[in-house]
Parts: sequence; structure tokens; C-alpha cells
Amino acid sequence: MTRMSLTMPVKPMLAKPAKSIPDSGGLLFEPKWDGFRCLVFRDGAELTLQSRTGKPLNRYFPEVLEALAGILPEQVVLDGELVIGRGGRLDFDALTERIHPAASRVELLSQETPAQFVAFDLLELNGESLLDEPTERRRARLEQLPGVFITPATTDPAVARHWFELFEGAGLDGVIGKPLDAAYEPGKRLMLKYKHSRTADCVLAGLRWHVDGEPGEMVGSFLLGLYDEHGVLHHVGVVGSFPVTRRRELAEELAPLITDGPHPWLGDAVVPGQRLPGSVNRWRAGEQPWVPLRLERVVEVGYEHTEGGHPARFRHTAQFARWRPDREPSSCDYAQLEEPARYDLDAVFRGEVRRVG
Repeated sequence: MTRMSLTMPVKPMLAKPAKSIPDSGGLLFEPKWDGFRCLVFRDGAELTLQSRTGKPLNRYFPEVLEALAGILPEQVVLDGELVIGRGGRLDFDALTERIHPAASRVELLSQETPAQFVAFDLLELNGESLLDEPTERRRARLEQLPGVFITPATTDPAVARHWFELFEGAGLDGVIGKPLDAAYEPGKRLMLKYKHSRTADCVLAGLRWHVDGEPGEMVGSFLLGLYDEHGVLHHVGVVGSFPVTRRRELAEELAPLITDGPHPWLGDAVVPGQRLPGSVNRWRAGEQPWVPLRLERVVEVGYEHTEGGHPARFRHTAQFARWRPDREPSSCDYAQLEEPARYDLDAVFRGEVRRVG
């Protein structure tokens, strides 16, 4: 048997936000699946499911391993998504429940809510690396694999727009566009994503206690962070809308993360130009107290707009969407944000723009 050219970990190629599906060609469009990004490595009897962060997922999805072992070639590397369908929709919450420390619980859930692997790229086959091959050719090779569930794809922008609307009801959250002539570059944001709403995965870097309770009793808000291109963590906004019961639960859940050790927003770690929480401004004369947390949690939030140039921040309070146990805090960067809309204010004053949006 030939030797594999790719070995774990391999960073998956990423996507950056785009505003609308273009009319021009040159892109392969695919539905954007709402699950855990997963690279599959098979080398003979050895089969590994690799998470986006490079960690093995084998123990959490035994049913996926069993299914893939019966259909995959002896040597292959696939890029795709682990998903769970329930009630005619993708169920991300059911997927997160699978990341459980108890083997008995994992075994039970593998039967009650089985996951499935959806393939959307082929990186290696029988010892031949396909990373330098263009998207179009990799897709053609992928379609030749028997038994593997492969995501739908089209080069027709009209079909992609139809999918964008049609598949939302099934829990898919948009469309991905891949340049047909592009190679697969691990870790690079070369793909485009067209989503139904603006979301971002942020570092949970701190919290504030609720004003109606004692410190440690109820969480008032999350303090969110994103890394810039220099690896500096900036405060970008807050999430603060939770039911009272949930505020109490969060206080208990997050208590183990409270730290008095080094933190990128405190002391000597702070760098010039870094956006920090609770700082003095023209509306606030004193610093607002907050509690630093160890950088271990990632939270997906919904937001409307950004402001403040570079580094930007969320214009309004963000909305909690879900925890992202499949993401590492270090992967939460500004590159995932959509660019702020630019308006011709002078044209508005001249009456040339009467409606925005």
C-alpha cells in the first residue's frame, strides 16, 4: 500500500462572508450545512474523524465510523460535515449533545440521534494528494466515490439562489461558493458564504454580574472578543438577553472559568489601540467592573451591524445563538465578519438616496 501524503491534523479551507450570489460564473455553489466540520482520514484499517480544530471525534460518533468503514476506499481524505437530521430539519443542538464524557451516553445517543457525514471535497485518494487540483476537478473525482453521501452542487447562480430560499426550511443556513479554478488551501478563507443572517463566533472572555443580584448570583452579560490579524484580542460587544432562570444557571456554569491569572485585557498584556471592556468614554466617567474568564468557550452570536472602523465592534447588543464546542477560541477572528456597509451620506443630504436597505 502506498504511503499517505496527508496526515492529521489538516486545517480545513474556510469561507468568508459575501453579500449576494453573483450572476457571473466561475463558482461551484453548495448548500451550507449546519453541523460540525469534519475531515475524514482513512489509511487501511485506521479511520479517523478530525474536528475543525484538529482533534479526533471518533469516540463521539461510533455509528459514523462504522458506516464509513464499509464504503470508503482504503486510502482517502475527505472534507465534509457531520450533521444530525430530526423532524425534517438539521438539529445542531442534538449534535452538540453528542460531545459527552460518558461512553454509555454516547452509545445511547448514537442510536437515538445518529449522525451522518456529508462529503463536499476530496483531498487525497490512494496516496495521491489533490490539494493542488482545481475545485472542478476535485469535485469530479469526489463524485466517482461509490456509497458516499455528497452534497449537491451547481454552477448556475439561479439554482443557487433557489437553494438559498428553499433549503432554509430544512435547517441549512445558506450557500457556499467555491472558485472553480482554486486549489484547496488549508486554513485559508478562499470560499465564499452567503448566509441568511449575520453571525459570528466569538471568544467568551469575561462577564458582568446582573445588577439585581449579588456578585456570583446571576450573569448580566457576556463580554465578547475577536482576534485581529496580529493575534490581539479586542472587545467587540456583549450578549445580555437571558431569562432570569438562565442567568442563575450561567452563573453556576461559568464559575469554574473565573480567573485571577493573566488575561489579554488586563495588566501588561494590554497593547496600544486594543479595544477593552468597561473603559472610560464620554458617556461613562468610571470604569465598568467586569469579571475575567479563562479563554475556553466560544459562543455564536447574531448581530446587525458593526461600527468603529478597525478594530470594529458590534453596533448593538448581540444575540445569543448557541455554544460552539467544535470551535477553538483562537480561531475567532475578524476575518469572519461581514464588511460594514458604506453609505454615501452626501448623496442622502442631496436627496439622491431616499431609501437605504
